[in-house]
Amino acid sequence: MLPIPTKFKLVAGSSEGSTLLNAFDGALLDAGAGNLNLLRVSSVLPPKAVYEENLFIPPGNLVPTAYGAIDSDAPGTVISAAVGVGIPNDCSFGMIMEVSGEFDKTTAEEQVRIMLAEAFKMRNKTLAEIKVKVVEHKVDKIGCVFAGVLLWY
Repeated sequence: MLPIPTKFKLVAGSSEGSTLLNAFDGALLDAGAGNLNLLRVSSVLPPKAVYEENLFIPPGNLVPTAYGAIDSDAPGTVISAAVGVGIPNDCSFGMIMEVSGEFDKTTAEEQVRIMLAEAFKMRNKTLAEIKVKVVEHKVDKIGCVFAGVLLWY
């Protein structure tokens, strides 16, 4: 059985690169997650997980992460990614939602907030707080945006 993460951090970044993969790598670096091995997870915030804005995770670690990302090689395209964490009013689990696409950061944030409200409603839970991180990028040649929730111990 894997341990349950006890901490979390929201990150977001953008980058240009010579290839789509290099742009993604640059966006991870810009977000502060470029030297971690991200394990993509679905959207449940562990019970009692504590937000740590300055959370340090040593390079090379396997890090459970819920994230949204999009890349583009269409110059002039505006791309955005956002993540949101919904924190309940009790000590139970919360929810994480992520979105990415060809729209501005305001649209991305609105979508994440709507999805969090619906996720809590579907579970008959009371939403006490929302934390959001969003990034927007206008593609020069090849660009990428990334927004994620890093879960840690």
